[in-house]
Amino acid sequence: QVQLVESGGGLVQPGGSLNLSCAASGSIFSINTMGWYRQAPGKQRELVATISNVGSTNYADSVKGRFTISRDNAKNTVYLRMDSLKPEDTAVYYCNAEIVRFVLTFRRDDYWGQGTQVTVSS
Repeated sequence: QVQLVESGGGLVQPGGSLNLSCAASGSIFSINTMGWYRQAPGKQRELVATISNVGSTNYADSVKGRFTISRDNAKNTVYLRMDSLKPEDTAVYYCNAEIVRFVLTFRRDDYWGQGTQVTVSS
């Protein structure tokens, strides 16, 4: 069993900052890419940022320069620092991780957290 749990969401004023965390736990052999996605009301879930197991990062154009993704491999945790937040950043933010397990054989699966609400409003 593997679980991802996000935390850090909340209400912030435009221009403010938030720090999101996502911790993976369970029967984990290794974690490949981890990432953050978001879904606003009435819209499809979209990529925010990803980070590989060796630290290579990718960002959506809409957040580049404002958000920073990082990870702590020893803690199986990925972080997202969000600066200069805008109302259009309001969404539920989901953690994603490509995880390898060993249960009689190796298994590679994508896991999703439950999401954490980020609301940017004055």
